[in-house]
Formats: sequence, structure tokens, C-alpha cells
Amino acid sequence: MSVIFNIGLYHYLILALILFCIGLWGVIACKDLIKVFLCVNLMMFSAALNYSAYAVYVDPEKINGVVVAIFIIVFGIINLVVSAALLISVFKYKKNLDVEKITDIKG
Repeated sequence: MSVIFNIGLYHYLILALILFCIGLWGVIACKDLIKVFLCVNLMMFSAALNYSAYAVYVDPEKINGVVVAIFIIVFGIINLVVSAALLISVFKYKKNLDVEKITDIKG
């Protein structure tokens, strides 16, 4: 019972669309800052998946899309580290990470 799956460009695009929609829903619906930052990173990684999929299926010999995807992943990791530092400092002063309760940026 051998089933061969033919995964094409549309499968990757649909997966990236689903990941982007989950991230967008998380940004809109979540009130916790940690979840919001993680959902933004999920949206960036879905864009990196799009770049990689197009790079492989449009011109497999060039690696431009993969390089752009690697830059997006590195930027996402840097964003995650900076966001963690920001969250630690906000929690240190406000003792809360609820988006609706944090109204001012002053310490």
C-alpha cells in the first residue's frame, strides 16, 4: 500500500496561508504580550516559507529565495530576543503583561 504524495507549490502556499492566518488571529485575539509577539513571529516565518517555496519551484538553481528566507528567520530570532527583553522590563515595572492594562510606556 504505497501512496506517493506529490507535494507541489500550492501545498506550501496553503500551509503558509494557514500559518499566517493563525498568526493574524493570535495578534488580533490574544491579550497577552508574549502570545502576540510569538504570533508576529509565526507570521514572519510563514512569509519565509513562501519565499523558499517560490525559490524552489520558480528557479531551483538560484538560491535567492532561500537566502531571503534565512534573513527573515534570523530577523525573527533577533525580534524574539528583543521582545523577550522588552517583556521582562515591562513585567518588572508593571507586574502585568495584559495588553489592555498596559496603557502608558513611562516607568
